[in-house]
Amino acid sequence: MFDPKKVKKDFPILSRKINGKPLVYLDNASTSQKPKSVINTISNYYENFNSNTHRGIHTMSEEATIAYENTREHVMKFINANLPKEIIFTRNTTEAINLVAYSWGEENIKSGDEIIVSAIEHHSNLVPWQELCRRKNATLKIIPIKKDLTLDLPAYEKMLSKKTKLVSITAMSNVLGYMPDLSKIIKAAHKVGALVLVDAAQSVAHLPTDVKKLDCDFLAFSSHKMLGPTGVGVLYGKYEILSDMNPFMFGGDMVKSVEQHKAYWNDLPWKFEAGTPNIADVIAFDAALTYLEKIGLENIHKHDQKLLKYAVAKFSKYEKHGVSLILPTYKSATFDSSQVSSILSFSIKGIHPHDIATIFNDEGVAIRSGYHCSQPLIEHLNLSSTARMSFYFYNTKADIDRAEIALKKTIKLFK
Repeated sequence: MFDPKKVKKDFPILSRKINGKPLVYLDNASTSQKPKSVINTISNYYENFNSNTHRGIHTMSEEATIAYENTREHVMKFINANLPKEIIFTRNTTEAINLVAYSWGEENIKSGDEIIVSAIEHHSNLVPWQELCRRKNATLKIIPIKKDLTLDLPAYEKMLSKKTKLVSITAMSNVLGYMPDLSKIIKAAHKVGALVLVDAAQSVAHLPTDVKKLDCDFLAFSSHKMLGPTGVGVLYGKYEILSDMNPFMFGGDMVKSVEQHKAYWNDLPWKFEAGTPNIADVIAFDAALTYLEKIGLENIHKHDQKLLKYAVAKFSKYEKHGVSLILPTYKSATFDSSQVSSILSFSIKGIHPHDIATIFNDEGVAIRSGYHCSQPLIEHLNLSSTARMSFYFYNTKADIDRAEIALKKTIKLFK
């Protein structure tokens, strides 16, 4: 088992001070910090073999191409896909989802068809489907949430019909930390012939992901939430589905040959990767995956659970001061910590979350406040916004103790 105190030393930024106090970084759902191995990989590329990929026969171009494609192979193994051709590099999760909405959606969604998402989705897994349905005169259906903040799966199953063409669902809510039963959701969708896209942006860095076991048709996630650089996203798609899809963008590298009035698309995955890619950051993503594998996803998940339970125990003591924890099944007889992971959103009656985050920052504790790109969910909770702590394997119980000190200071200042 890894030692979070020791791994902190691998992350240069975690040694800095904020307002004269040691940094406690609890904003990992927004982006993770980067170990030295990832940072050094970026520098090594630019210092030693900076060159464009796939286009040159000189040594540095070949080195860059090999390193770039090695990352694709690594991602394939990381999520247990069948082929490197099933891995498409994008800029982020948002672009990966939009790729499906345009390349698959424009061809396959017709007037009267239905797409299903849930009430806990990030805007990136909601707005593209809103727009696709608007363009195609299709219907967008929303899986409701129950009072305990879990998805109403019986209601979902009643929504499904032959009109359902796609179900797009998060693997982990970035507000609630809630992890829906993906297996049940996917199996039910496939029974009516619908495809399933899984937004794994929050989950893929915290617990093992196996696309074969899930049997999802698409999976989208980002490098920057899993120790890697920003500007790198991944779309996994089943080979037979991707093969039938038209490109998302057009230009260089996504073509096999070009005539004056016609072009012929490149093979998978390159037909979806137009233009010069984000070479340095894709190569550095390989180092991030290696680091995660060294720590172990199972170990990370167990550590997340311990930290979440500890944070809940600490912060629940202040409910008499107006602190409310926004956590699925919390306070119910059926509370199941295995359904949630690494995220604890909260509010304090009479104190705006931006003020909470400001006081926390004064104490050197970085948290997030706002809608978290999930405005419909926040408004459903009858809140203007929330404060959110999100944990990762380099966080410790001592970090949560520091957050508790910041919480007490916030209450003292405003109450």
